Amino acid sequence: MKIEDEIKQPAFHSDYHKAHINLIFTAGWLQQQQSAFFKEYGLTLPQFNILRILRGQHPKPATVNLLIERMLDKTSNASRIVDKLESKALVTRCVCPSNRRAVDIRITEAGLALLSRLDETMQTQRLGTQNLTLAEAAQLSDLLDKIRD
Repeated sequence: MKIEDEIKQPAFHSDYHKAHINLIFTAGWLQQQQSAFFKEYGLTLPQFNILRILRGQHPKPATVNLLIERMLDKTSNASRIVDKLESKALVTRCVCPSNRRAVDIRITEAGLALLSRLDETMQTQRLGTQNLTLAEAAQLSDLLDKIRD
């Protein structure tokens, strides 16, 4: 469905304005789709993001600062998210032996197992990108990178 129909706006100031509105709308739509998917697993999108970062670090620990640097949503509170994941036994937190002021955060076996299940399920998840050819997906990614340059 076209953006004009989705938001009931028949005209835009320019194609730049239309692209901007479409990008914001589509980002929100994708977040809603993913939030609904992760809710079935008792996770939020930022929690999933932190688990993936920790899996990439595994078996080495991560710090809160490392998580903040790598998170997709820079406005999320990494410490609070780690608290939630720890209460679900998906991560552990302990004082770093070499620096008593730092805290080491690691993904648990339960966290790794959950991500494995999610990986399998996400292969079949329909997020809209399956409507693109591989060339279109690569072009979209290049265009999004160009917007941030």
